[in-house]
Amino acid sequence: MSKTSPSQAGAARTNPPKISGGNFFEDFRIGQEIRHATPRTVTAGDQAVYTALFGSRFALHSSAPFARALGYAGAPIDDLLAFHIVFGKTVPDVSLNAVANLGYAECRFLAPVYAGDTLSARSQVIGLRENANRQSGIVYVRTIGTNQDGAEVISYVRWVMVRKHDPAHAAPAPTVPTTADAVAVTDLVVSADLIMARYDYGAAGSTARWDDYAAGERIDHVDGLTVEEAEHMMATRLYQNTARIHFNQFAAKSDRFGRRLIYGGHVISLARALSFNGLANAFRIAAINGGRHANPCFAGDTVFAWSEVLDKQAIPGRNDVGALRLRLVATKDHPAGDFPLRSGEGYDPDVLLDLDYWVLMPR
Repeated sequence: MSKTSPSQAGAARTNPPKISGGNFFEDFRIGQEIRHATPRTVTAGDQAVYTALFGSRFALHSSAPFARALGYAGAPIDDLLAFHIVFGKTVPDVSLNAVANLGYAECRFLAPVYAGDTLSARSQVIGLRENANRQSGIVYVRTIGTNQDGAEVISYVRWVMVRKHDPAHAAPAPTVPTTADAVAVTDLVVSADLIMARYDYGAAGSTARWDDYAAGERIDHVDGLTVEEAEHMMATRLYQNTARIHFNQFAAKSDRFGRRLIYGGHVISLARALSFNGLANAFRIAAINGGRHANPCFAGDTVFAWSEVLDKQAIPGRNDVGALRLRLVATKDHPAGDFPLRSGEGYDPDVLLDLDYWVLMPR
């Protein structure tokens, strides 16, 4: 039997691409599985930087003794920090050539993430729809984040508008997935090891429990935070999110906004941090039902937030913890006391974010 020499094998092999310009709309196909690069080991330093950037004060993520009293192994990293890290893994493959990230659905937080855990991500393309102008299209993906043991920690659907490389390229027949309006309460993950009897209300900063909130109630979170250019870029780099629109002013000049756009997740984290004033005992995010980035945010904007209680549900089999379904609305340069949301058929131009999510709260 003849053998192929190393030189012959090298000559026959196709050289792999060395540089990636990201995927365009026509590069995606329904059912496509994408394993995202660069697993990320999370450190206590990541949580410290996240706290410095957003100032979140929820006790579970701030105090190891508080967390251990509830049955956790230690203080888990902030739920949204875990989300952003997983999200950041997907950007080079899904949204490097994005026009805008449009929305989320069916996001569940499945397990706590601790310093020392290593997060990886994979996605499946579940929908494609070309826009009428043929310059771009909507890509729908389901992403799963896992830890070093292969355990799923986060799962979500998102859709993003992605540019076409060749507007004349024929698009596939449109496929738009159906997603649930909300994650069912029975699908929220509440650890059987959670010990709510040890919940320290003094340490948490509020005595308001699940029973003290009512559907339809609106809460002005009062405070405002101004977005700084350096801070939003540092935050987005923390997640290894490589989207050009957040960093590259030369690329941004040719975009419709003409300047760098604040990563939508930055607004989510700011609004969640602001929500502490009024929802201090919403100690964990259990799910994100849906969300829209209603208007762009830029450096120099001051972010305010308000919440509306959409629903409250008991957790099956538990009488010590309940779930609140909240609408979290972030506004720019507009104190939230008058609760702006809609203007005519669309959003008020000062509304940045409309997020629908479940939180866990002691009863």
